[in-house]
Amino acid sequence: MVILGIDPGSRITGFGVIKVQDNKIYYVASGCIQITEITTPKRLKQIADGITQIINIYAPTEAAIEQIFMFQNPMGAIKLGQARGVAMCTLAINNLEVSEYSAKQIKQAVVGTGGAAKSQVQHMVQSLLGLSKKPPEDAADALAIAICHYHSSKSLAKISGASRVSQKRIK
Repeated sequence: MVILGIDPGSRITGFGVIKVQDNKIYYVASGCIQITEITTPKRLKQIADGITQIINIYAPTEAAIEQIFMFQNPMGAIKLGQARGVAMCTLAINNLEVSEYSAKQIKQAVVGTGGAAKSQVQHMVQSLLGLSKKPPEDAADALAIAICHYHSSKSLAKISGASRVSQKRIK
């Protein structure tokens, strides 16, 4: 399984790719799509093009993205919503199911506490993936999203298996 995590942003969109084999997580790639265009349509196209390129290179089988969170600045929320929408649409166009996780869920899965600081997320991502240095914040967040998705899908598989067993016992 190859998981693509996306941390959407209107200026920087982070991405992280991990591979899961034999219940072990391996680092594949991470980075940031730097948004350089001026107009909103061109900025959104730059996000879509960047994600499409990542999909074409790494061929993920699953994708995950951070849920929207409350913003004090309404324009910031709108811009983030646009970036997130373009990212989700690009993933869907490329036939990837998209799972969404809150910032609290992601931090809980990677650090062990939902109130973790960004530096703690970076440190744990570095540790969990055996990286020689801390990834940039946006890339670390995207890798954390991918790791969270793996842990969540693993838990769901256990629950699903348990419910199948209990259904068999009832019959």
